[in-house]
Amino acid sequence: MATRVLVTGAGGFIGHHLVRYLVAKGYWVRGVDIKYPEFESSLAHDFQLLDLRRFDNCLIATSGVDEVYHLAADMGGIGYITGNHASIAHNDILINTHMLEASRINGVQRFLFSSSACVYPDYRQDDPDVTPLREEDAYPAAPEEGYGWEKLFTEKLCQYYAEDYGMETRVVRFHNVYGPLGTYEGGKEKAPAALCRKIALAEDGDEIEIWGDGEQTRSFMYVDDCVEGIYRLMRSDYRHPLNLGTDRLVTINELVDIIADIAGKRIVKRHELTKPQGVRGRNSDNTRLRQVLGWEPQISLEEGLAVTYQWIARQVAPTRHGQRRLVAV
Repeated sequence: MATRVLVTGAGGFIGHHLVRYLVAKGYWVRGVDIKYPEFESSLAHDFQLLDLRRFDNCLIATSGVDEVYHLAADMGGIGYITGNHASIAHNDILINTHMLEASRINGVQRFLFSSSACVYPDYRQDDPDVTPLREEDAYPAAPEEGYGWEKLFTEKLCQYYAEDYGMETRVVRFHNVYGPLGTYEGGKEKAPAALCRKIALAEDGDEIEIWGDGEQTRSFMYVDDCVEGIYRLMRSDYRHPLNLGTDRLVTINELVDIIADIAGKRIVKRHELTKPQGVRGRNSDNTRLRQVLGWEPQISLEEGLAVTYQWIARQVAPTRHGQRRLVAV
């Protein structure tokens, strides 16, 4: 009989890709979210619309499953997470605590929590030439306000459930995941998707707005590598938080140049210094990832952005030509 798994956040970007991956692996998959996937139908064997801020819904979601991949969260890009500290922290703490307790009550064997590089302290990320962040660098704690604090708290809660109840918990810290079938407009999109949209809508030689001076640095991981890493961690015996990202550091200005080259367009950058830009630099130290999983992300930034840009360009093409946009793949 196939292992029965639950993916929360299955209507979102990473969750949708993870459902496809697990179904292809032969798992029976239940997807849960407050919305259906936006751009294509879910392959989940059972998809339920449930608000996981409610404990009774978490009990329904975790009933009859062996493993939980918990990706559900109230989150978005830098503009969203810096402007909604209270609601994000409130919503996500309810979701996370209820999901852990419901999983315990229903006898879930393994529980994977999707954390974030936002748990790392600002004082370690104040220079574009940032030292790659090791897992232990999360302490002494000073994470991103709101979103980072609730992620760090839930990491500890997973530890406590493992220690007190014997639950097999796994914690993965994502570093800037991007790819097709993700949000690219509306305020919750991440930088790669936002820049792909802006460049797709621009004509050759046009000016686009860049948040900040563009010299802030990040590393970016393609979604196929992300779901592969999630699965490998769940199958491992490693019980501590683990980075999942690439360790190639690029500036936002460099990211714009890569996307513009893919698009075959000359783009003029207009830097908007009043906009949120997050920490000055953030990169993943993958030493432990390689040790624990014997693997690390394989897809280059250029390769992943080429697929992402072409998908977003198809989505916005009707808008660019003054037509009603049809959301389709």
